[in-house]
Amino acid sequence: MSLPTPLPDNTACPRCGGGFHCGVEDGWCACFGTRLGEDLKRDLAARWPEQCLCLKCLAELARDDPGSHVPDGSRTGPPVPPF
Repeated sequence: MSLPTPLPDNTACPRCGGGFHCGVEDGWCACFGTRLGEDLKRDLAARWPEQCLCLKCLAELARDDPGSHVPDGSRTGPPVPPF
């Protein structure tokens, strides 16, 4: 039985060096609203294997990729339930 590969400790973006926290292990990450095109995903996986990029870098790269979509506005946390 093999154990799943742990995600990297995302304390700094490998592209820009800026600090960030990948929230995928927390159940919600700001990048969940960004849809990356297949070509861009392959490029990112080749350039930064097993690493996450900060939301700013993902948005910059996705805006230049016709197969990607960046949501309007920036979210800084998980959805807030209505009261």
